[in-house]
Amino acid sequence: MRWQAAIKLMLWTALVTAILTSLYWITAYDLLGRPATASTGGSEWSPEEEADRRTGLAIVIPVQGIKPSELINSWDQSRAEGRLHRAIDIPTPVGTPVLAAMDGRIEKLFNSDRGGLTIYQRADDGRLMLYYAHLQGYRRGLAEGQAVTRGQVIATVGASGNADPAFPHLHFQMLETTPESPWNVGEPINPYPLLAGKRAPR
Repeated sequence: MRWQAAIKLMLWTALVTAILTSLYWITAYDLLGRPATASTGGSEWSPEEEADRRTGLAIVIPVQGIKPSELINSWDQSRAEGRLHRAIDIPTPVGTPVLAAMDGRIEKLFNSDRGGLTIYQRADDGRLMLYYAHLQGYRRGLAEGQAVTRGQVIATVGASGNADPAFPHLHFQMLETTPESPWNVGEPINPYPLLAGKRAPR
């Protein structure tokens, strides 16, 4: 009879251990946080969203498939005519989707000698203007005044304007502004630390 009692004790011990282990992993999973669903169509957690968690800022890298570790801080680099680069360049092949970095509204679709095909997007709170330049083309149906959501495709990467055709890239600029300011007025801030997840906007 002792061996029956021993078997029952072993079975009960195994059952309790299994239950406690399951509860531990369920609790740990909840504490760590479930992988977030990206706004780009139900894809799984991405490095861009990890940057969101660290900064508290709802922003994604505005080029599809680019990770924070692949970004280059080209802010303040010298340019022609003694200008300083008040943006970052994100090199990628022509035709790569350009994503809205934040929720907001398309403020201006513009074609300029330097920037080529460009988009100015005002963030939802009105305090930031996002500038996307050297585009190949706009998403079909994109229009001024249209609301866009973070991660939504708005254009494709190109080499329009004064960009070197051998170096297609997205020129991405962020401007501190006010909700009442015109689309082309604002103070440039470096987007690199934000996109790399190193700090929140000032």
